[in-house]
Amino acid sequence: MKLQKTIERLQKLHPKEIDLSLDRVKNLCYKLGNPQDNINCISIVGTNGKYSTIQALRSILTEANISCNIYTSPHIQKINERFIFNNKEIKDDDLSDLLSEIEEINDNHPITFFEILTAAFFYGAKKYLNNITLVEAGLFHRFDATNIINKNLASIVTPIGLDHLNWLPKNEQTINKIIFEKTSCLLNSNIIISKQETNDILNKIKYSIRDNKSKKIIFNDKYTYLIKENNFFYYEDEFGGLKLPYPNLLGQFQLTNISTAVATIRSLKLNVSDENIKKGITKIKSIARLQEIKNGKLKDLVKNNKLFVDGTHNSLGAKVLADYLDTLNCKKHMILGMMANKNHKNYLNCFKDKISSLTTIDIPNQKNSIEKNKLKNKLSSKGLKINSKPSIQDAISSIQIKENEIILITGSLYLAGEVLNLN
Repeated sequence: MKLQKTIERLQKLHPKEIDLSLDRVKNLCYKLGNPQDNINCISIVGTNGKYSTIQALRSILTEANISCNIYTSPHIQKINERFIFNNKEIKDDDLSDLLSEIEEINDNHPITFFEILTAAFFYGAKKYLNNITLVEAGLFHRFDATNIINKNLASIVTPIGLDHLNWLPKNEQTINKIIFEKTSCLLNSNIIISKQETNDILNKIKYSIRDNKSKKIIFNDKYTYLIKENNFFYYEDEFGGLKLPYPNLLGQFQLTNISTAVATIRSLKLNVSDENIKKGITKIKSIARLQEIKNGKLKDLVKNNKLFVDGTHNSLGAKVLADYLDTLNCKKHMILGMMANKNHKNYLNCFKDKISSLTTIDIPNQKNSIEKNKLKNKLSSKGLKINSKPSIQDAISSIQIKENEIILITGSLYLAGEVLNLN
């Protein structure tokens, strides 16, 4: 209750949820003694794969006895997930105390919720200056609150695609603009670029960072991976090759995120052995990213059938999710809830001829989600049966699922969090 009251006060400090600017967070961090200036930071920017790449880094570093501080957003089930200090998620009372201290120092000055959370994370991380600090960039990066670090160990660029277009001027809602916003102000250190959806996007990223003096470790130029049979894949970079076991994550697309994490660790010459890498990638902790729900209240509704939840919410993520569904020789039923500002038709088009039924739902506790019947009508598709149901439980129960068929709940990280909490 104490933590929730603190959060409610912080959410009222600025009239907007997002107000792209660095002035407010810089001013607050100055009052805090600029804690962001003294951390050993790896910044992670991009559209998709940031969270999974961070979790791969975390698992490998943990296996090597290297402690981490981690800042991610949004949270899935509770806000504490955003604050990892010294490998541990912060406890409620400690988070309440941290946010209350930052609130007092801020002295009621206007600042967005994300900005004050970011300042609080940097302030909390200063107690663990010897740790590796992994920071996930928020919206677009250039004017994102995390972009007040003056130096870092590396910047990772995960796959970039179209998303959050409503935050850009209508005449600038392009991949070129997004690439510029995410990459034009990367720090001068090391830049690791992940495998991109197309060569055109990769070339545009290269052009954006052409004047950056960083060492550039680019997929297919400096590192690569090959999928092999017998449950392993082969990774190679300038330091040599590694025969790696398949990770404990579903989907071949995760090999992209894991290889990027490996490239980062090896390029920084951290005290990490090949054995640490091999073990680490089989122990990755990831939620709401193609996660199979194996037990719980919602799982009981599908009995012996498989139930998956995935927070994918844009076309780039939908394409890799659809590729995974192609590997399953069974009928797939989708339950879909999305935010109103997404490109709903483009999202569903990625699953054309891949799903047997679609059920739309509202995302609980999200005023900015699209209403289930409006989403249903918008997605009307020839040959696809579409229903809408009032709740997640009703949606699952309404599907006439047969043996070996699966149900996938997707469309939003917020929805994924609600699913996991209900379960």
